[in-house]
Amino acid sequence: MKEVMPVLTAGAGLHETLALLTSQLRPDANHKEDMVFLKDVFSERSLGYLMKIHEKLRQYERQSPTPVLHSASSLAENVAEELQTGPMSTEEKELLHLLMSPHLKAVLSVHDTVAQKNFDPVLPPLPDDFEDELDEESVKIVRLVKNKEPLGATIRRDEATGVVIVARIMRGGAADRSGLVHVGDELREVNGVSVIHKRPDEISQLLSQSQGSITLKIIPAIKEEDRLRESKVYMRALFDYTPLEDKATPCQEAGLPFKRGDILQVVTQDDPTWWQAKRVGDSNLRAGLIPSKQFQERLYAAHPSRRLAYRMKMGTLPNPKSPKKPASEGCDKEDCDCEGYFNGQYIAGLRRSFRLSRKDRQGSSGEDSEIGEPDFLTYEEVTRYQHRSSERPRLVVLIGSLGARINELKQRVIAENPHRYAVAVPHTTRPKKPHEKDGVEYHFVTKQQFDADALNNKFIEHGEYKENQYGTSIEAIRSVQAKNKMCIVDVQPEALKRLRTGEFKPYVIFVKPRIPESRRRRSAATSPGGGEHGRLTDEDLQEMRQSAVQIDQQYGHLVDRVLIKEDSASACAELRGILERLERDSFWVPLSWMRT
Repeated sequence: MKEVMPVLTAGAGLHETLALLTSQLRPDANHKEDMVFLKDVFSERSLGYLMKIHEKLRQYERQSPTPVLHSASSLAENVAEELQTGPMSTEEKELLHLLMSPHLKAVLSVHDTVAQKNFDPVLPPLPDDFEDELDEESVKIVRLVKNKEPLGATIRRDEATGVVIVARIMRGGAADRSGLVHVGDELREVNGVSVIHKRPDEISQLLSQSQGSITLKIIPAIKEEDRLRESKVYMRALFDYTPLEDKATPCQEAGLPFKRGDILQVVTQDDPTWWQAKRVGDSNLRAGLIPSKQFQERLYAAHPSRRLAYRMKMGTLPNPKSPKKPASEGCDKEDCDCEGYFNGQYIAGLRRSFRLSRKDRQGSSGEDSEIGEPDFLTYEEVTRYQHRSSERPRLVVLIGSLGARINELKQRVIAENPHRYAVAVPHTTRPKKPHEKDGVEYHFVTKQQFDADALNNKFIEHGEYKENQYGTSIEAIRSVQAKNKMCIVDVQPEALKRLRTGEFKPYVIFVKPRIPESRRRRSAATSPGGGEHGRLTDEDLQEMRQSAVQIDQQYGHLVDRVLIKEDSASACAELRGILERLERDSFWVPLSWMRT
């Protein structure tokens, strides 16, 4: 009687098929040993488990699940920041509390990790003509799936042997994720095409044109590169970089473009010339090439033309034409009492800034009076910092271009909340007026004492106004912070280097006015209740633009926030929001500040 093979349903899984197949194996007189072997193999429990896993993976693949967002954490942070920009309803406060909770942040972080993972498809079988190659132990055939992304590897020709070798593996790229290609591997073929006699640029083009799967014939390096852990080094870029304009880069397509102020995670510094980095917050998992700090500095030192161009850009070359001195924005009355009053309320330390009447100014702030050649800007290592209630408040530093009227902006914010914000009481050599008290309006000192303090670098800046000396001291800032108040100072940009220390952890805000571009727009800005430039000429407006550009070029790398001042009310509201976030949010700060 002939046995009938059981019929499998369309929905039967591999493990069910395997079980039925095993049950149909019957010993045969001619092939008894082979049948017993097959039955033992198919009956193995571990093989059944593998078949079940394979079936689940195929089912998952057919569903093709894709995340709606790859960066839910960033979206949550943006929503939270948007909620904090204005008054909140009860529901909005509840939403903000939920978004800021550590449990939800952890869930979103896990979601992003999974969403950004690249689940490669199953590779097709190798062609038959590669079987002979597999017999050679020194040759490795690698099949990768790179979709539309670059391979994530650079090559070079060895000068001694002439062979093409893998020079660099980009962290997070297709080659790195596979774990099958390493630095030092010799490349023989790409998709069956020999590369032995091809130029590196021809090979790079061949690699970039390959879509979907790509097959490489490789002779492994004698000592394969150890897979290093991704570093946690973060750098703030202090210059703009465009790889397509850099002829020195080994591979322009592999370069990582960035702007000044971007935070970069440097994942490897193995190559002293070209680092690999990612932009923080970028959804791209593949690292890109950036010039190392040492390489940038060597280029600057080795090329006088680069130094000249850099100094011209930074505005530190001597200017044979003396710029027109801007008019004073302060009151010129000798006995004016407006120095410490705002909206009828006296606030200690608020006064007409001596810096604003430069036509009467004879001196400047000590050793910072002359701007020498700046250090060539590359990167600054940074870390996350969040203010703790047990620490002194961070120092807030305002710098402004012509027309910004930052003294008025500072006064408005402090007048709204004098118990929370304050300014450093300045020193002066002018005589005390009858209604004034020493240490309230000013610290009144003799000229001899003032000169001695200036000589001992006790002032962050100082100057002369109407034959009287004025200055703001380091101790005056410390005195405000000792009262657990946030100290707000407005200084000339030259003073930033003196203030950028771990003691003060300053947050620098660059205030510049919204300058109309044409006479027609300027007329709109001078309408009732509108602008602050009503009596300014076109020449004045041009000087204001030049002032903003020069400050940005010379000191923009030290700025944490740019505040465009449309009008006093909106600028005050924006500044108030910044000050509130300084006490609760985390910010990137130089790593050196945390080591002091």
